[in-house]
Amino acid sequence: MNDLLPFLPGQLNQVFESIPLFMPEIYLAALFVVVLVTDLLFGKTSGKLCWLIAIGGLLKVIYQDFGQFHLLLTGPHFLFSEMLLLHQTSLILKLIIDSLSVILLIYFELDDDLRSHTKGLSDLYAITIAAIFGLHLMAMSVNLLSIYLSIEMVSIASYLMVAYRSENSWSSEAGLKYVLFGAASSAIMLYGISLLYGFGGTLNLFTGNLLPGLLHVNPLAVSFALILFFVGIGFKLSFVPMHFWVPDIYQGAPTPITAFLSTVPKVAAFALLINFLTPFIYFPKWTAFDFRLFLSVIGIITMVAGNFAATLQNNVKRMLAYSSIGHTGFILMAIVTFTPQGISALTFYLFAYTLANVGAFMLASYFANTAKAEDMNAYKGLGLKYPVAGVVFVIILISLAGLPITAGFNGKLLIFSSVYSVYQQDHDIWLLLLMITGALTTVVSLFYYIKIPLNLFLRKPENAIDFPASTPYLVIVSAIIALLLIYFGIFPDILAKFM
Repeated sequence: MNDLLPFLPGQLNQVFESIPLFMPEIYLAALFVVVLVTDLLFGKTSGKLCWLIAIGGLLKVIYQDFGQFHLLLTGPHFLFSEMLLLHQTSLILKLIIDSLSVILLIYFELDDDLRSHTKGLSDLYAITIAAIFGLHLMAMSVNLLSIYLSIEMVSIASYLMVAYRSENSWSSEAGLKYVLFGAASSAIMLYGISLLYGFGGTLNLFTGNLLPGLLHVNPLAVSFALILFFVGIGFKLSFVPMHFWVPDIYQGAPTPITAFLSTVPKVAAFALLINFLTPFIYFPKWTAFDFRLFLSVIGIITMVAGNFAATLQNNVKRMLAYSSIGHTGFILMAIVTFTPQGISALTFYLFAYTLANVGAFMLASYFANTAKAEDMNAYKGLGLKYPVAGVVFVIILISLAGLPITAGFNGKLLIFSSVYSVYQQDHDIWLLLLMITGALTTVVSLFYYIKIPLNLFLRKPENAIDFPASTPYLVIVSAIIALLLIYFGIFPDILAKFM
């Protein structure tokens, strides 16, 4: 103990210096406690109050996020003995996470199926805030220990969210499957981390002896450890072959929870992937493992598997699940460029994709609540009966498909441009294969996205059934999302200059 005393003042100084850089996360931790205590004090009647506190608190967190931009004028900053790193990309992705979370919290309250839960939603709001806190840590983690702990924090919260409607057999089954798959991938990832620590003698990615130490180990052993590590990240990103859990969990979970799982954890996982890859890419002597080759192969297989599997789906949520897998493969194209242009394209695409995906799930909820329509065939003629919802759905699907004049088109254009720029310099065959696969699977995606407009407007219902009128709030929020997608499709520079 006496040997540690001389180091305590320095460690305490690092903690105190890190606190101003950690303010959004401190606000999130305080918000979690406030929502939890409010639920305990007011019981089942606290749902609306917890919801308002959660949204108001997240808006304050967003304000704190914006306030950190001036701190980055002098460059990136390490926090808490180099466990976390605050840099521009992580800050932008945290802003995307928090902004989407506000929309998702609104979605939770507007979904009839989720709101009818006998236990209320106040617990769900506390769990969501805890998950967002974990997502912030994922976006900034640069130490193998902080990476693992942040992923586990998000995973545990996600398990609880998926199984929140415990009286529903589908939700319970989805929650159990998610826990089993998540525990297995977590164990594999932890084994990979232990191997990397054993080889390098440190957990810190940016400083210390990790990378030089790995160079003195057999490349096959290093590659094995890195692949095990990627199992954990792959589980969060749902790239092939770690995608097998997605369709069942997305279909079985409540639709707003599915919207959450398909968006914000992916944003944080891509931020974590960037943090992990950066020291390897910029280490001049690194030859033990070809990250570009590995991620290119994964990206190509993921795009093909996700998009072609989506064409075979009849259930809307399963179709969107496989679609999200395809989008993951496409976003990996930007990662393998290893350039600032590629990272900028990635952030723009993530914003456009996640916004559109939330809108798509909102409208899936609306048609399920209004007309009990969960399969494609049940959508027949509903576009004529609910024209505003139908048109908005078409606009959002156009953005997901990447067609003009939407933000999704600009996002895909930016990614293709970033990959082509690097290909012109390196003439790497894998970059060419990525571009070809990305273009072909974009065409394939039209075949399953067009099924919904086709059934909404061009096919007559087999049996005309009158359903009770549903609240239009989901349509209003999704219409705002559609307008934003068009606006950033016409004026992408307004958004791109912040990326």
